[in-house]
Amino acid sequence: MTRPPIAAPGFVDQDPLLLRRLLRAKDRMDAASHEAWPVRRLADVSGVSEAHFARAFKQAFGVPPHRYLLTRRIERATALLRDSTMPITEIAFETGWASLGTFGRTFRDITGESPGEHRARVQAAAHALAQVPGCIVSAAERPGLTTAVSEKRRRKAADINASSSQEVP
Repeated sequence: MTRPPIAAPGFVDQDPLLLRRLLRAKDRMDAASHEAWPVRRLADVSGVSEAHFARAFKQAFGVPPHRYLLTRRIERATALLRDSTMPITEIAFETGWASLGTFGRTFRDITGESPGEHRARVQAAAHALAQVPGCIVSAAERPGLTTAVSEKRRRKAADINASSSQEVP
């Protein structure tokens, strides 16, 4: 007796055994988002080829593995900025970034504000959020990475170039 494919969005027509393997890799990323997770390592965890893993992961979860990992790192960083007094440099390294500059630039590209600005804003609003459950606050602050960070940068540069060329009489 064969089981029918899971009918949830993104899971249509995927083999349940493959989905279980993809979830294993996703769980490993969640548990250790501060570690490096190249596609080769994730594919090894899942027991499939790199290309197959990348395609299947995006089909199942709606985002490529690297973007999923970025989301987890930024979520962890926002929680640490909100709930701790750790220096921003320490937060950057604890959440898996190799340099403070890369962390700050990526954080700003995704959230629209620098880590320091984010910390100041959430700490100023902390008294208003005291009555809201933490899971709701985390869900509301989850970064929306539907567009790649590099694509956001290209669009921003195109907007700047278009506005500067229109200013010339």
